[in-house]
Amino acid sequence: MTPTGKKLMELYHALLNHLGPQHWWPAKTPTETIIGAILVQHAAWKNVERAIDSLRGQRLLDFRAIDRLDESALAGTIRSVGTAKVKARRLKAFAHWLDETYQFDPDFMTRTPLSTLRESLLSISGIGPETADCILLYACGKPTFVVDAYTHRVMVRHRLAAPDWGYDELKELFESNLPADVDLFNEYHALLVAVGKKHCRKSALCTDCPLEHFDHDSDTM
Repeated sequence: MTPTGKKLMELYHALLNHLGPQHWWPAKTPTETIIGAILVQHAAWKNVERAIDSLRGQRLLDFRAIDRLDESALAGTIRSVGTAKVKARRLKAFAHWLDETYQFDPDFMTRTPLSTLRESLLSISGIGPETADCILLYACGKPTFVVDAYTHRVMVRHRLAAPDWGYDELKELFESNLPADVDLFNEYHALLVAVGKKHCRKSALCTDCPLEHFDHDSDTM
């Protein structure tokens, strides 16, 4: 393992030992995971849960049903997430893609090679790299690392990434220095979100942080 890989694993174990397993993604089925990944863009998870409960109550946790439903009716059902019209359009775009490509069978997606599937997901209107990687990792069990704002902040503050690094550079940091392991990528991303919410905020709260004793710069970002 590279020196950077060893440092990344040291951070991982420090987080895991302090915070414990995060049990991500909080969903019952791959379909629910995908819907959650689309709805959580720029939304609080509690509001996503409300939207998913509304979809479940109307028997709409199914992409065939979403594809058939009028866009405005779908937006009304998921209004708790904010920008509901935009999110409804994205759900319907995904549903149409799933019909055209996999005949509405999310399980069939898992048999597609990672790079091919990722490229196809990124072709869907409204599906960016983070959402695509969430779907790949959490719904399809593909070894791809999910990057978000917390990942960027933690890596920059602990001097493992430059402030101007974008999504692809941060993704490469993990994927080129760690084993391509679904469980590891799953737990690592979840732990970074957990420490980001509690400690690595815009104004860092380093006291009692699991990473407090690692080389860091609390003034960055």
